[in-house]
Amino acid sequence: MTAAKKAHGPVLTTRALNRASLDRQLLLRRHPMKPADAVAHLLGLQAQNVKPPYYALAARLADFAPEEYSRLMEDRELVRIVTMRSTIHAHTADDALALRGLVQPARTRELGQFRKGLVGVDLDEVAVRAKELVDAEPRTLKQLREELLKVWPEADPQAIGVAARCMLPQVQVTPRGLWRRSGQVALTSLVHWLGRDDMPPATPDATVLRYLAAFGPASVKDFQTWCGLTRMREVFERLRPGLLTFRDEKGVELFDLPDAPRPDEDTPAPARLLPEYDNLLLSHADRSRFGPSEYKGRTWDGNYAYSIFMVDGFHAGVWKLTEDKDAATVTFEAFGKLTKAQRAELESEAARLLEGPMGTGVPYDIRYAQVVGTQRTGA
Repeated sequence: MTAAKKAHGPVLTTRALNRASLDRQLLLRRHPMKPADAVAHLLGLQAQNVKPPYYALAARLADFAPEEYSRLMEDRELVRIVTMRSTIHAHTADDALALRGLVQPARTRELGQFRKGLVGVDLDEVAVRAKELVDAEPRTLKQLREELLKVWPEADPQAIGVAARCMLPQVQVTPRGLWRRSGQVALTSLVHWLGRDDMPPATPDATVLRYLAAFGPASVKDFQTWCGLTRMREVFERLRPGLLTFRDEKGVELFDLPDAPRPDEDTPAPARLLPEYDNLLLSHADRSRFGPSEYKGRTWDGNYAYSIFMVDGFHAGVWKLTEDKDAATVTFEAFGKLTKAQRAELESEAARLLEGPMGTGVPYDIRYAQVVGTQRTGA
């Protein structure tokens, strides 16, 4: 019998799921949270590139100042580290220690893809050697690989670099990640950077509850998609007595916290500009609560994700900001027709970015383009 046939509980429509998740993601209204509190609530921000965490918080927080976030990075209260889905995330220091410990089994499992390039390599020794190297001085990945290949010359260079990343939690040291002051990627160990190792791995049970608070209602597969771990059904079953259960319109069982917000599906959702790789769109197995599945191919180019904009709570197109010392341009590329009111909302969001602390004070222009299939044309 399938999970869909076994599932019980009230049905949550796609719009109801959309509004609930947007509320948890701080996107139905801007919040007065401090940046570190928001990062903790959201269980980290996708940070493969430097600017996305800043734009993610600008979309969610009232009076967000990028310099405040930068200070947290410099003070090592926030760090950039590989955690969920083997990607760089910005986390609070406590979460960096705890969540990296939680997902370590996924990082170890990841090395199975590189076993042919790691024949004869002692992975525990890789971690020891890598820590000695990066704690002596921050090193680029290229420098770290070159040093490790002196010990294991027969290893595949890419594989030995992945082994170091997976076996040793490493952070990207500042100035990488600072607002408009970023440098090259240089690595040191998380424990060395923080000067402490006082957080045990987060427990799966506690992390499920935090995940539901930030991304719920959600299925077991949704949680596994977010964190990269497997066989989490037993965790949800253990927690079931204290949770509510629902079904989506496809019959999939969803879990949620009893006291979590589930706004009416007709609750207004303002337009929002989100950065590439925003976790809103990467943390569920079924992403239809944020837009039609056919839009997915329009928001990615290979492994590169475009920045997306939300209209009425659903992603409705992509946007791009280009800046130089004399001018800035925001280009909206819509997947369908935008109403006059929707354009006005988007333009207000763009103005908020470019006229506030996120901007550079130069004149700016707002343009529109129409996406037809995968072809983009100026408009």
